Amino acid sequence: MASVTTAQSQVLRELRKLIATGALEPGQQIIQDSLASALGVSRVPLREALKVLEGEGHVSYHPHRGYFVADLSVADLTEVYRIRALLEAEALLHAVPLLTTEDIEHLQELADNIVNSEFADDVMAVSDANRRFHFAIFEASNMPRLVRMIRTLWESTDAYRSVYMSDPENIAQMDREHQEMMAAIAVRDTKKVIDLQSAHRENSVAVVSRVISRS
Repeated sequence: MASVTTAQSQVLRELRKLIATGALEPGQQIIQDSLASALGVSRVPLREALKVLEGEGHVSYHPHRGYFVADLSVADLTEVYRIRALLEAEALLHAVPLLTTEDIEHLQELADNIVNSEFADDVMAVSDANRRFHFAIFEASNMPRLVRMIRTLWESTDAYRSVYMSDPENIAQMDREHQEMMAAIAVRDTKKVIDLQSAHRENSVAVVSRVISRS
């Protein structure tokens, strides 16, 4: 992946948000001059940010045509989530036994904040809160290289996650699943946490796959 400067990181955040929220739609051509103007930057940081996004799978480059937002596909979604399943199970296997009482209290706060009324209608805010919850668990594994790999996979599927979180019923279901995970974490039942995380992930794949298939 290309190195990221401060200017690029700002552009990256904006581009990820535009893609995740559908402001830049799947399959849409990215007109760099117009987008750079809209973001208030030159084409240089935009071009470098697009290279990073290409490496993450958010956009694709076509010679003589330019960059396009990646299409959503069930095959891509399934592949990424299968890889996530392997890596996340390993992270949880090491993380859950290491969680302290204070860690668990913090995780409960993070889980509860996901459905906080302050941003319940903001898909990006809910998505960010959800990410903080899960990665607080993964990071407890003390396996930073593994966590970085998981983070890369999460970043490559932001658009899929936003499809799921655009439906309030899915957010309510997600909250129920998180609370079940917290109950298992509280008693340090590592196997159950892994099983619940797997079911949580598979439910998301099933819901998003149905939406993609209808579009």
